Amino acid sequence: MKHWKLADLVPYLDAALEAFGAQRLMFGSDWPVCTLAISHTRWAEAIRSWLAPLSVSERDRILGGTAIEADQL
Repeated sequence: MKHWKLADLVPYLDAALEAFGAQRLMFGSDWPVCTLAISHTRWAEAIRSWLAPLSVSERDRILGGTAIEADQL
């Protein structure tokens, strides 16, 4: 799936956000497997683009806060 666009993923990302909320989502990838279709940099840029309309606190949770909290359990 080398020719995907962010718009192809948005319905799935939106569904995850709606189902779980920013408090339970965290950024990730299946690196190094994802590099067969996309660079890690491009994947991170795509996610940041999708996150742009969210509040700073929601973005912070998804990009690290949720993972930090999970690590402390």
